[in-house]
Amino acid sequence: MMIPIRCFSCGQVVADKWEHFSKRVNEGKEDPQKVLDDLGVKRYCCRRMLIGHTDLIDEIIEYNKK
Repeated sequence: MMIPIRCFSCGQVVADKWEHFSKRVNEGKEDPQKVLDDLGVKRYCCRRMLIGHTDLIDEIIEYNKK
């Protein structure tokens, strides 16, 4: 997992919220909007950091094994 530590736009810390967000949305099938509200993520720039994140590290590592 390589979630950015801080929001690219405002600099607020977002990495500490990733585990809770990911777990509740993927496993609990909760609405992402409600989860972000519960976690206290109010700014739309920080919300996009969490919603738009894609874990690509496992795919990138495969290219280095050759």
